[in-house]
Amino acid sequence: MSEQNPPRSVSVLGLGPMGQAMVRAFLAAGVEVTVWNRSTAKVDAMVELGARRAATVAEALAANQVSVLSLTHYAAMYDVLGQAPDALADKVIVNLSSDSPEQARAGAAWVRERGAQFLSGGVMSAGDNIEHPASYIFYSGPRTVFDAHAELLRPLSPQEYLGTDDGLAQIYYQALLTIFHPWLLAFDQATAMIARAGHDIGRFVPFAVRSNEAFPYFMQEFAVANQQGGWADVASLKMMDAGAQHIIDASEEVGVDAALSHLAQSYWRKAVAASETAGKPVSTYELLRGAV
Repeated sequence: MSEQNPPRSVSVLGLGPMGQAMVRAFLAAGVEVTVWNRSTAKVDAMVELGARRAATVAEALAANQVSVLSLTHYAAMYDVLGQAPDALADKVIVNLSSDSPEQARAGAAWVRERGAQFLSGGVMSAGDNIEHPASYIFYSGPRTVFDAHAELLRPLSPQEYLGTDDGLAQIYYQALLTIFHPWLLAFDQATAMIARAGHDIGRFVPFAVRSNEAFPYFMQEFAVANQQGGWADVASLKMMDAGAQHIIDASEEVGVDAALSHLAQSYWRKAVAASETAGKPVSTYELLRGAV
């Protein structure tokens, strides 16, 4: 390789399903990868693919300027990097682990206090499939640090740099997971309803996909409404309450747990009660935001 095109290299600490996917993506892009993990079996699997083994955290940090963390949470970062705090000086830590925005900000300060630069990231992916067309990564932290290392990180997924606030990537990431978690549970409830009623889930799914195509429209409409205090109309709120009851009945008639729908109904009813008390429509957005 010529001097004009020196080899790119990175360390990856944490080899769960996401960490392993990152290692494979780096290797496929021709990036030299050094790996560390508590479980040596996972290290062995990555070494077989061409990664280099680090016996210790200190060795992994020393191997490259940039280290990517793929851990369960930020508490694990302290546990891992705390094994070799002196090795952090003049390094770059890119933490792609999930946690709260405040935990990300505290983690960034902790890393910088030990002489390293820091970027926070949130990986939006289809499971651990970072090559999926819908996958991308939020980044936040100093713009100069991101710009300096964006090309190295590019194999992981398309990049969305949000701003200098260390917690910003986690705000966006957790906000999107806020949508995903109840959606996943709702899909389980819906398909359980179909199955317990004696029908084929496979036949139902195309209709679910077709229905989801309207979600972007609703998001855009409600985004406008929420910037103005939220959508609220007492008659419509009462209709949503009644609709939730129909879902509860349809689920419970065939023995499906409808706790999620009961919870949704409780918010429609709270909004109706708050509207009657206030003498004007009160939206569920206002309730959730704590504005009422």
